[in-house]
Amino acid sequence: MREIVLDTETTGFEPAEGDRIVEIGAVELHNHMPTGRTYHQYINPQRSMPQGAFEVHGLGDDFLRDKPVFSAIAQAFLDFIGDAKLVIHNAAFDMKFLNAELGWTNRPLLPMDRAIDTLAIARRRFPGAPASLDALCRRFGIDNSTRTLHGALLDSEILAEVYLELIGGRQPDFGLSANTDSPMTRGGDAGAWRPRPRPTPLPARLTDAETAAHEAFVAKLGDDALWKRFS
Repeated sequence: MREIVLDTETTGFEPAEGDRIVEIGAVELHNHMPTGRTYHQYINPQRSMPQGAFEVHGLGDDFLRDKPVFSAIAQAFLDFIGDAKLVIHNAAFDMKFLNAELGWTNRPLLPMDRAIDTLAIARRRFPGAPASLDALCRRFGIDNSTRTLHGALLDSEILAEVYLELIGGRQPDFGLSANTDSPMTRGGDAGAWRPRPRPTPLPARLTDAETAAHEAFVAKLGDDALWKRFS
């Protein structure tokens, strides 16, 4: 199963008011494990950077001036994500911006059901607790000391670790769900499964001396010894 952990940085909160994406970072997972493949792109928003947004991510007008516009990188981005599920913290925000940018380039929009929202997962698992990325790093003991400013690729890498913890660690199903034809899953009745007898018993690993010593010890316990009820 392929998933893409994704984050964006923007000039603000509302594409409908002229805000744009200025950075996209993404990390590929296969069967919940990072593959090492990443996508990272800075984008010229074709507008000035508000001070409030600059203080969040540190991406200013001078730095972004020579970067490509979204329409120039859109296809490369779509090629990277393919048809994978998109793991995003506060998915509604990033999906809103991605679909606005895709719409402005006359490309098909990304359906919301492709998004796995880690913010929603965290709120369900820990009701009433802080659910920001930093708070989840503290909860799971994930090192985010390099996150002095928001950055799309760094945040994606951190979010990948958080996501794996949210779904149960780096082996969330321990591989049990992979074999749907196993005796434990066939028919959906795990409680009815019983191991079959071995065709041939396992050979004893005790030596003759050890067996004799054990029998002598049991003999000293007397006829009422609990051991003798099961021997």
